[in-house]
Amino acid sequence: MPLAVRVIRAEHDALAAMLRTLPLLLDAQRRTGTPPDFGALRAMLFYVDEFPERLHHTKESELLFPKLRALAPELREVLDELDADHAQGERAIRELQHSLLAWEQMGEPRRGKFEQQLQVYTAHYLHHMKREETEVLPRARAAFSAADWAELDEAFGSHRDPLAPRAGQPVDEAYAPLRQRILAALPAPLGWGPVLGPGPA
Repeated sequence: MPLAVRVIRAEHDALAAMLRTLPLLLDAQRRTGTPPDFGALRAMLFYVDEFPERLHHTKESELLFPKLRALAPELREVLDELDADHAQGERAIRELQHSLLAWEQMGEPRRGKFEQQLQVYTAHYLHHMKREETEVLPRARAAFSAADWAELDEAFGSHRDPLAPRAGQPVDEAYAPLRQRILAALPAPLGWGPVLGPGPA
């Protein structure tokens, strides 16, 4: 399997695990009467903005999708829709971050809006990633040449997602505190599983 495909899937798995776990964390806090950990929630949304939105999506839209459009014109509508999702993603995460800030500053009356926005955002994002994995990546694997994959492997292998480190690859020291902050807030019983385990040192 090409490195680029492995990276994309690993990053999808890491993001999906976090998005699915966020409401579980909020539910657990509600049941136990524990105050919301706003610092951890901010860290998680910062991660979404910093990696999937700024790096992962950019490389898909600027490298993967154009190559596939040229070789598989029947996917043009799908790719256009996925590109539109990417274009709207920055606005969506900003709105979610603002909603979290409103809850933190204004109290419980704003909690419901944040949780509703989170639910919509998560459902949309999970659907988006599923389309990429079921409609885009299989077609790319059938259509791309070795030279195409070499270019994509270099591009997707050049950044280090702190929640999806590859074997033998250390987490970027600048993001190590972010990784630890998120992992400490979301223990395995809430759904991290092996995807976001300790990883490489």
